[in-house]
Amino acid sequence: MRNGMLSVIAPAMNEQDNISRLCEAIKNVMEGAGIPYELIVVDDGSRDATWQILCEEAKKDSRVRGISFSRNFGKESAIFAGLSEAKGDCAAIIDSDLQFPPETLCAMYEKWQTGDFEIVEGRKNARQKETLTYKLFSKTFYKLLKAMSGIDLDNMCDFKLMDRCIVDDLNALPEKQTFFRALSDWPGYRKTTVPFDVADRSSGTSKFTPVKLVKLALGAISSFSAAPLQLVTGCGVGSFILSALLCIFTLCFPFAEHGNELFCWAVAILLALSGILMVAMGVIGYYMARIYEEVKARPRWIVGRRTDR
Repeated sequence: MRNGMLSVIAPAMNEQDNISRLCEAIKNVMEGAGIPYELIVVDDGSRDATWQILCEEAKKDSRVRGISFSRNFGKESAIFAGLSEAKGDCAAIIDSDLQFPPETLCAMYEKWQTGDFEIVEGRKNARQKETLTYKLFSKTFYKLLKAMSGIDLDNMCDFKLMDRCIVDDLNALPEKQTFFRALSDWPGYRKTTVPFDVADRSSGTSKFTPVKLVKLALGAISSFSAAPLQLVTGCGVGSFILSALLCIFTLCFPFAEHGNELFCWAVAILLALSGILMVAMGVIGYYMARIYEEVKARPRWIVGRRTDR
């Protein structure tokens, strides 16, 4: 049986109404289950009183630690910043809006204690109170990601508990652009799942906008699959074959009798090929932009303030 401290990591952005509730909920659950823990809250450039409230909570309980970014760097950076600060024998990611029930952490910890698993993932029982557009987008994204990379993330989320060995592996990765939900599975190891029901937000609104979701999806697919580049190659081969057929058709068909029809077909095909070419250039350019970001090697985050200093 494993036994050790659990590091609970909670990214937060403009969550002034939820921080105190989060600290209290984690404390009650962990103390009730007898689990030694630390709570690391990462303030991702909040513009409200999130940091001030977090400092007050850290003064009341030494197990609560907080770091604040110098600006907004995004949830992915907040997660990995928390992992780099974690001191526990295992670490779990939880949302600061309490939609991921803290009680589920006990079930995750128990499965980790058996020694049979290095990662315990939370699997949503159902998607609750999501718009039809959001559900359709999510399903499409997960199917595309699975088809292109073989990674199945349907009904999965960032809510998971990981053994120290996985935390160390993730902290050692040099890449700057990350997708934690899939990257946490990349090291391998043994894993299992724990079902849970998504709770309503205790306060506030979601920080994810449609634009952010699209960027996240594009980043995830490009991080784990080169299929879009292969698709560009396939489009190029198809375009070459279509052009060859058009040449043969033009030479063999009586052009004089049907000149207008052939001209219209030629224009339509040229426009289609131009569109394919522009899309192909866009895909290649997106991969080049990601390479450019990696080559610059800028830090993924900058810590501006800490509660323990």
